Amino acid sequence: MSEKKQQVSRRQFLNYTLTGVGGFMAAGLLVSPLRMAIDPVLKESSAGDLANVSLAVEDITTEPTRVDWKIDQIDGWYESQVNKSAWVFKDENDEIQAFSPVCKHLGCVVSWEGSEDYPNEFYCPCHDGRYYKDGTNVPGTPPLAPLDVFEKEVRDGMLFLGEAKPKGEA
Repeated sequence: MSEKKQQVSRRQFLNYTLTGVGGFMAAGLLVSPLRMAIDPVLKESSAGDLANVSLAVEDITTEPTRVDWKIDQIDGWYESQVNKSAWVFKDENDEIQAFSPVCKHLGCVVSWEGSEDYPNEFYCPCHDGRYYKDGTNVPGTPPLAPLDVFEKEVRDGMLFLGEAKPKGEA
């Protein structure tokens, strides 16, 4: 090996220095857009939070009643209020039931006693879909699954509802 030191020319020194400074500045400029793109992903999700539906437990009867409420929804940077609905009642065991009004056939809205031909049933007018009071679908009608059930909790005598889940998972 040669004992001679490798000399760096003035041109190479400037080239290395400008490349290093330029790279450092470019990295600094990329931090802000990367943070902006990744930040919503890192925030804690409010999904699964229970919302107060402004219904006192003592006001719930054995007759299904439609309850409407609003929740705040955040999609990235867009905040909006979303309307939610549920059919709420007490069953024969005095337990609170909260069913989604969305038909499992094609997503139409079901109503309680919506048809004179089928009293005491949830009825979907789109394709004559029917559900018993316990939310299970009537065999031989278009829906192939029971109505979804809302997560529920009672706090200080008020009903709180969360996400609607398939009946077997709730």
